[in-house]
Amino acid sequence: MRKVRFIDPAGSVRVGKYLNDVIQFGDQRFAPADVSFLPPSEPSKIVCIGLNYANHAEETDSDVPERPLLFLKTANTLAGHGDTISLPESKGRIDYEAELGVVIGEQCRSVAADAAEDVIAGYTCVNDISNRDDQRVEQNWVRGKAFDNAAPVGPVMATPEHVDADATIELRQNGEVKQSSTIDDLLFSVPELIEEITELITLEAGDIIATGTPAGVGPLSDGDTVEVEIEGVGVLSNDFVGGKFAGETSNDFIPGQ
Repeated sequence: MRKVRFIDPAGSVRVGKYLNDVIQFGDQRFAPADVSFLPPSEPSKIVCIGLNYANHAEETDSDVPERPLLFLKTANTLAGHGDTISLPESKGRIDYEAELGVVIGEQCRSVAADAAEDVIAGYTCVNDISNRDDQRVEQNWVRGKAFDNAAPVGPVMATPEHVDADATIELRQNGEVKQSSTIDDLLFSVPELIEEITELITLEAGDIIATGTPAGVGPLSDGDTVEVEIEGVGVLSNDFVGGKFAGETSNDFIPGQ
């Protein structure tokens, strides 16, 4: 099943099923173009993983971590499929990062890796938008990662049977492929991440784990359209306006992102 949260033409928030390019809610049917997509859950937090693809660690000239690197995005970062996102005008470098999002289905703590499937509601697409100007000079990355609308999520939540262990993940900027990998290239698997996170942190129903991005991260500019596609989930698409990309090279990163 692919579940979708949306605002219907009457302005009501609904949770329906996405079936063959038609959204079903009860006995009603809606064309995707006639609704406004919302993030597929309402997380209390997004727990993000840094450097979880070896090729991304290599492009950032970073060591492969010995344990998952964790940071947080807060609820203000959420944006939905189809939203137009305004880039901060005061920052010189804002980057895209395609990621598999894991949606948690129930409140949980101290979950062993071999029991992780029991707490997964489904999977979604995430674009971990990053403000490199501040990320370079912060230790906690609040300005770098938690600014408004820095986490587009969607378009749906696909239940686990739709997403294979080797599902592809791809990001396209204005139609050009920039990132392409598979989720089985994760250095730390989804069950390992859930075990690590819940050792100290309670996850709530609807919380999202953004599992890390593959190589190919690069800058966003005014007028860009970015699509994140995960096999079995679908395509998260957003337009970007504003900003003032200053032209740094695409491998101008900091360790640990």
